[in-house]
Amino acid sequence: MLKIRLLMAREIREDRLPPLSLLDIPPDDDGVAGAKLAISDNNTTGRFLKQEFSLDTFDSANPDELVSEITKRVDGGVPFVVVDASPQTLLKIADALKAKDALVFNTSAPDEVLREEECRVNVKHTAPSRTMLTDALGQYLAWKQWRNWVLVVGQTPEDKLYADAIRRTAKRFGHKIVDERVFDYDPGSRRADGGFEQIQQQIPSFMQGLPEHDVVVVADEGELFGDYFPYRTWISRPVVGTAGLFATPWHPATELWGGTQFQNRFKRLAKRNMRPLDYNAWAAVRSVGEAATRKNTADTKTLIGYMRSPEFELAAFKGQKVTYRTWNGQLRQPIIVATDKLHVTVSPQPGFLHQLTELDTLGTDQPESKCTAYKN
Repeated sequence: MLKIRLLMAREIREDRLPPLSLLDIPPDDDGVAGAKLAISDNNTTGRFLKQEFSLDTFDSANPDELVSEITKRVDGGVPFVVVDASPQTLLKIADALKAKDALVFNTSAPDEVLREEECRVNVKHTAPSRTMLTDALGQYLAWKQWRNWVLVVGQTPEDKLYADAIRRTAKRFGHKIVDERVFDYDPGSRRADGGFEQIQQQIPSFMQGLPEHDVVVVADEGELFGDYFPYRTWISRPVVGTAGLFATPWHPATELWGGTQFQNRFKRLAKRNMRPLDYNAWAAVRSVGEAATRKNTADTKTLIGYMRSPEFELAAFKGQKVTYRTWNGQLRQPIIVATDKLHVTVSPQPGFLHQLTELDTLGTDQPESKCTAYKN
């Protein structure tokens, strides 16, 4: 029996504020449940090939402790590490493992720098980059001819990075940002009695005096204020971005391409709906399983080499095979554009063409890439 061991490592980020809606508080097993489903899927096929997959988990709020434990596990024979951590911690993990036969999967950090200037050859990204998400949204808004945008940006560094991605998307697809505003908010009193009345007055006032526009684009990655904007703007306009209409790698209402069966299997396992982080972790663990199936080996170097090759592909319930970009390790994949209840469309949109694959119209394409690690 060929035994293949994986570890899911999570950084507990205690400084994060809870999301605006009580409905959006993540479950304790967010991501882990998706990885467990993939282990089950891997073992279903593995039984016929005499392969056995196992998953350990480790959580810590201390980045140094996380890096130390991961290194110890890798040295103990766990070569595949599925990571939910901040960009800084992810880089520490990758650098600690750079001389080892190990592969790290980034399931949560969308930061472009991890795929570009700070890319690492031992990291694969199943989480879409910010530009993949904003390009998916920008293509749909182009298809709708909603060209003039007002951009509302929060105060966190992540909000500013999302706003940077939105500006890039606007330029790339011929949109115009007619105005930008920074939204100043106090998260401490948002659930106080009567708070909705304050918001009901504050947002229309904040949105007065804008140029003519088609949509309001909100940059609020921490989900601290964006959900207040739909139905409260001064002029009746759709809200898109991180609230209202948003881009996501997975949606719990997806039924296409075998999605219903996929969702039902997850619900039986986790007793809840699948979240994007679950999907990203599932894709990471399934990548290892798919490589082991195709190469019929547990040899780490062989499996990593295959996942880095153009031959690798994975069936991922998205209507087409997904693959890794050979120049920066990003999983290229269709992106769902959705509201809270339903998916609205899937990008790439019709008419956005590419010489190799339309999936590379989402995010940074190879000629634009600043990643050099894969060239060595």
